[in-house]
Amino acid sequence: MAQHTTPQPPDPAPGRSYDSRSAWAAGGTMFAAVLLLVDGVLGVIKGIVGIADDDVYASLGDYVFKFDATAWGWIHLVLGIVLVVVGAGLLKGALWARAMGVALAAFSVVVNFMWLPYTPIWAIVSIAIAVFVVWALCTDGTRTDPRTGMRAA
Repeated sequence: MAQHTTPQPPDPAPGRSYDSRSAWAAGGTMFAAVLLLVDGVLGVIKGIVGIADDDVYASLGDYVFKFDATAWGWIHLVLGIVLVVVGAGLLKGALWARAMGVALAAFSVVVNFMWLPYTPIWAIVSIAIAVFVVWALCTDGTRTDPRTGMRAA
């Protein structure tokens, strides 16, 4: 008589125990990398639009942070380019990209908070994305090789 067994997860790397939370976190890190890439590309587009045509974005009333749309365009363009580079680094598994991803996502929260009067709904969506990215990058427990900065097998 054959015994019925439930499928087991694959064996973890040597010296590590299997934890389903790590799988969620690792999947979250991959998703965070893709989100950083997408948010970076959209930031580049926001930046180009703000630089090219000052009349596209209109502020909703008076606000403390009175940058014109061209200045915001340059801010979003530079931040977007850096987010794309960091997102690509995360997809390659680089340790520097994880640290930079957390820092840049936190900075993105501040920038998008200041951007609220121009595009409130999109700024709130960008803030939510950045908060998820920070959570995903901070909770991923995968190890990296300190010599190479790449994920250990």
